[in-house]
Amino acid sequence: MTTTTPHSLVTHARRLADDLLVPHAERVDQEGVPVSHIEAIKRSGLLGVGAPEEYGGADAPAAVARETAEILAGACCSTWFVQTQHHTPVKLLAQSDGPVRERLLRPLATGELLAGIAYAHVRAFPRRPVRAAPERGGWRFDGTVPWYTGWGLNDVMLLAGVTDGGEVVFAFAEAREQRGLRPSEPIRLAALTAARTVSLELDGLWLPEEAVVLRAPFERWSAADRTKTVSASPAVFGIAEAALTLLDEDVAGPLRTRLAEVRSRAYALADHPVPDAHLEERLALRTQSYEVMRTATTAAVVAGGGRAMTLTNKAQRLARESMFLLVQGQTELSRRAHLNALTGDAP
Repeated sequence: MTTTTPHSLVTHARRLADDLLVPHAERVDQEGVPVSHIEAIKRSGLLGVGAPEEYGGADAPAAVARETAEILAGACCSTWFVQTQHHTPVKLLAQSDGPVRERLLRPLATGELLAGIAYAHVRAFPRRPVRAAPERGGWRFDGTVPWYTGWGLNDVMLLAGVTDGGEVVFAFAEAREQRGLRPSEPIRLAALTAARTVSLELDGLWLPEEAVVLRAPFERWSAADRTKTVSASPAVFGIAEAALTLLDEDVAGPLRTRLAEVRSRAYALADHPVPDAHLEERLALRTQSYEVMRTATTAAVVAGGGRAMTLTNKAQRLARESMFLLVQGQTELSRRAHLNALTGDAP
């Protein structure tokens, strides 16, 4: 997606992609996201794309955030995935009024610090992979965080657990091994192993009340969370665009037209003033975006022939990254909608 007059952050993202991310993407895929990539992201201003200006952010429109996400994901999906975790903690802090806002929002908005997230497991409720309990004027966390991305790259993490009473507690912790927090060895994945994903064992990790950014009944939090996981991801469009660059125009042209159509409709609904409006249509467009991405990456592999089977081949990397995006940010609702579309069943 392009704009008539690019926002400065879009320009920064394109320069970062062209000069650093794209030239090293295949090596990063095999060796891991280097600290130097993260330092470049921090310096770019992109970590503050949606953060309040008074805290050093850009407070850019949602369209700018989507465009920069497309650019980064299409250039190096592993680097995009590490930095994309950061934006949820920033948004949550911007909406809060607790002491942790004043301590962390500015360094996160300016890129001094990078945040990760450890809360997807909360969506498994009523199962409670991580339990939170009040203790000594703060909160104790016990259990297992199955997936935590960016270990060794992030400075802080947004951790969540669920209480016995069904309340979700979100708090910030330092992203390092410490008393009550032990990481696993890096998890080998079919795609995005480079993003440094581990699981976290929590055994009495204690965080002070001042570290808490949100407490809410699960039902209330879940209702808001559902509206975030029904929309098409900009990363999907970014991967599809990258795959199209590997094809002759006679093949890429029709796919590019289809991609533009789905993206336009998906983004229009994402900008709807009522967050939970048109959920079924948004889910349908999310599924359609997957189909366009799958077709584009498959075509790139077919066009690449035998060369596409080497681990250092761009088409093969994009195909694996597209597989990863099929389950990234997945919920029971989005999974069922996708499976229904694949089997031809009505929603």
